[in-house]
Amino acid sequence: MDILIITVLIIAAVILFLVELFVIPGISLAGISALACILYANYYAFANLGMAGGFITLGISAVACIGSLIWFMRSKMLDKLALKKDIDSKVDRSAEKSVKVGDTGISTTRLAQIGYAEINGNIVEVRSIDGFLNEKTPIIVSRITDGTILVEKHKI
Repeated sequence: MDILIITVLIIAAVILFLVELFVIPGISLAGISALACILYANYYAFANLGMAGGFITLGISAVACIGSLIWFMRSKMLDKLALKKDIDSKVDRSAEKSVKVGDTGISTTRLAQIGYAEINGNIVEVRSIDGFLNEKTPIIVSRITDGTILVEKHKI
């Protein structure tokens, strides 16, 4: 009966360990449960089977965790879980191409360094070089660098 309990705990630990690594990101209940199962299986073996049985269980549990990890990584199961689609779409930047240095507009959102503004009837993403600007502040395009429209407060 002791060996059955230890076997079930090790199998549960291996399954939860694989779920933790490949399905659930971060430290979760599965990882904590896997650790608890493997620790309790080894404690139970040392307490009920003696030192020899405990060390044998410790070796078996280490081999089971490492072996299952290697087996799972080499199996086709990981290929079924992996994402294989490439993202080939691009952001529509046609409105930004019509903006030139010196154009004026009004901010449509609060420019906490980056926000949106309406320039030439188009709403585009802009970056403030004057710091924070409130919504509906008149702005002027000071320069365009690498597709980023840099604006400053327009002094009327």
